[in-house]
Amino acid sequence: MEQLLDNKIHTDSSSRKQAQRESTLNSPTDTEKRESADGNPTSPASTYVPSVDLKKATKSRKNAIALACFFFFISVIFLLLTIIGNINKKAVLRDTWFFKLDLTNIIPASTDGITLVNSLARSLGLHDFYQVGLWNFCEGYNDEGITRCSSPKTLYWFNPVQIILNELLSGATVALPNDINNILRLIRIASNVMFGCFLTGICMNVVSIFVTPVVLYSRWWSFPIAIWTFIAALLTTIATVIATVMFIIFRNVITSQDGLNIGAEVGTQMFAFMWVGCAFTIFGFAIHLGLSCCCASRRDVKTGRRKGNKAAYGDSTTDTKKRPLAGRFNMPKFRRLKASGAVV
Repeated sequence: MEQLLDNKIHTDSSSRKQAQRESTLNSPTDTEKRESADGNPTSPASTYVPSVDLKKATKSRKNAIALACFFFFISVIFLLLTIIGNINKKAVLRDTWFFKLDLTNIIPASTDGITLVNSLARSLGLHDFYQVGLWNFCEGYNDEGITRCSSPKTLYWFNPVQIILNELLSGATVALPNDINNILRLIRIASNVMFGCFLTGICMNVVSIFVTPVVLYSRWWSFPIAIWTFIAALLTTIATVIATVMFIIFRNVITSQDGLNIGAEVGTQMFAFMWVGCAFTIFGFAIHLGLSCCCASRRDVKTGRRKGNKAAYGDSTTDTKKRPLAGRFNMPKFRRLKASGAVV
């Protein structure tokens, strides 16, 4: 009898301990209670978070960055051709000039002791033509081509009056248009500004090629780089407009006096190079301006501010293994109740 009573007490004690252990395992922890109160999932399996491919999510932004780099690269090539044009008499460079002055058939005011040679200009000691670049000028004859190019000079500006007066033979004089003396000072100032803007613009475009990929990681970088590219585009545009306006006005002034028979023309090839370079610089700036507010960056995707390309997120066909089987439903648990007198 005593042995049966001891067995019953032992059984009741074991049942109570087992029930206590199960209740402890099934009861939520303090952390889980707090997460439930905040509305957050109580376990990793309760919510499905698909995997994200950052490269795919930011593909649109990456393509825009690659396009901007390409635009800046094209602009550097054409601006470089503009800067080194007419620097010597090599192919392509000798045909790239801002302005060409043709004195082949110039009519002098006086020709005391002058012997007529192949052309009137050569008879006066002048060259048939003078063509101007950013760094220097070149001179030559129609039948020989370019014979000499002056040494490249920083902040160079073309002074036709000084060149013509220095090369004229003694006893010969040329009556140049009166307006040309009035605009020489403006030409010097405009040439210096154009020189500085071209060099600064191309240097900034070179830097832009290498710093542009930084905006892939955060849109915060897009704003300062957009300002940088805006300055580059502004300087390039200023230089291009100055060159266009200045040399067109110069041509009109030089050819305004019919009695001199002086010819002048602007360089179509040089103008095409500098305007193409300017246009691609503006295109690059426009892309950076758009990237400052559009296209998700990697930081946006990581922080959840923007999702980017939807193809970068897992779906039912590509991410099935990561979906929980019963994560969204709280399935009831069925347990077998133990009798009070059961023997463990």
